[in-house]
Amino acid sequence: MITINITKPLHTADGTIELHVERQITDGDFLTLFGKSGSGKTTLLRIIAGLETPKSGRIEVDGEVWFDSEKNINLPPQKRNVGFVFQDYALFPHMSVRQNLEFALKNPQERAKVEEILSIMEITNLAQMKPAHLSGGQKQRVAVARAMVSSPKMLLLDEPLSALDHAMRLKLQDELHALHQRFGITSVLVSHDMSEVFRLSNRVWKIALGAITDDGTPSAVFAGQNISGKFKIVGEVLSIQKSDILYIVEVLAHNEILKVTALKHEIENLRIGDKLLLSSKAFNPILTKL
Repeated sequence: MITINITKPLHTADGTIELHVERQITDGDFLTLFGKSGSGKTTLLRIIAGLETPKSGRIEVDGEVWFDSEKNINLPPQKRNVGFVFQDYALFPHMSVRQNLEFALKNPQERAKVEEILSIMEITNLAQMKPAHLSGGQKQRVAVARAMVSSPKMLLLDEPLSALDHAMRLKLQDELHALHQRFGITSVLVSHDMSEVFRLSNRVWKIALGAITDDGTPSAVFAGQNISGKFKIVGEVLSIQKSDILYIVEVLAHNEILKVTALKHEIENLRIGDKLLLSSKAFNPILTKL
């Protein structure tokens, strides 16, 4: 069990806000932190890893205190036993793929684990290559594999797939899911991708302005809105344009741009970049597998 009770001021484009989290994470959870940029998601990840220090509070992991402001306890990152995967890979350029993984081993005798994870991530054929010769997707697979070989108590993932194309993103989501199923390591992911949340997570913390505003399964958090409709799509507002007495709202949903007509009162609080839910009671889609 992981218990987090921390506060930390955050300086954002909208001014100073306070990150306050008082929650528990169950062992084996795959938790996603979901919210707008600047809401505190990455800061929380870095606090758990020991890369940033909260103003006050306490973090306890399986009975071990990692941080306690009152008792002046603050374990350094190397003693917290977490695997951290960044967006920028952070691989050792002078080492091969296999050497990158072996470097992360706590016990050099566990090289069989390196081979197993190379296989799960489907990068065995890249084992002798240096990072400079790998694609972005291949580098990120190596970064995830390296984080896993140390048998961490927690795997922390800071939008690791955001720079990848759609096909590679789906592939790595499948591999992350396979790793979680195989090793059951408690994982915390920062993501803005709704489909990614549903594919990987059993739990979501929705964060806004430093506070957790919703906590539950992806279905409960995102599909539990009190809207009765036969058709629902979550999308992001790209543009709002006036057309006679109506407005045309362009929405990005699942890599497709939809144009939706709206009345003035429906767009009054909308801004470019807002997430919204499109629903219709009368629309009956025809599903065709591609």
